Amino acid sequence: MKALMVDVDGVVVVHPDPKGWSANLERDLGLKIEDLQTQFFEPNFHDIVHGRAALRERLGPVLTEIAPHLSCDQLCAYWFENDSHLDHGLLSQLAAFREQGVALHLATVQEHERAAYLWNDMGLKDHFDAIHYAADLGHAKPADGFYATIEARTGFAAEDLFFIDDKAANVEAARARGWKAAVWTGKDRLAELVARI
Repeated sequence: MKALMVDVDGVVVVHPDPKGWSANLERDLGLKIEDLQTQFFEPNFHDIVHGRAALRERLGPVLTEIAPHLSCDQLCAYWFENDSHLDHGLLSQLAAFREQGVALHLATVQEHERAAYLWNDMGLKDHFDAIHYAADLGHAKPADGFYATIEARTGFAAEDLFFIDDKAANVEAARARGWKAAVWTGKDRLAELVARI
């Protein structure tokens, strides 16, 4: 194993509330998550997360309709800040692998703005060697192109890689590509997962 590829949401970033970052959205910002889901995420996020549209370009007009009291800046700041609880226990386990010479890379489905926030504002650049994300790759998990493009960009062969993700479909797609991979539940230690494969 030359590199560990690590998912973000549900793995490195965890949610104290099972409802996630939007648990108190209506209380705090006067916006129902159901409205944001149906008016913004469902019709727009596929294009945004594949890099075919900018977040604010699609979010601005929607907010004008469903929450004219909110700006893109306000909603994005709230979203990113409330979606930023790091699993420090996992980061510590990952650091042990890095000390042994294993490269650490993030492999995640993100659009450009939150990817930058994760990397810079949350300081994941201090824990990982690189970030590979959907909007930059032009592919999202579990599409084969996501994994293939990471291989092409890094120069790592499939057999060099170990991948953890909280979604079984993403793990199965990585395995189909030839990567070693395991579903991350947070219950097992990372070293144990790696040793089993």
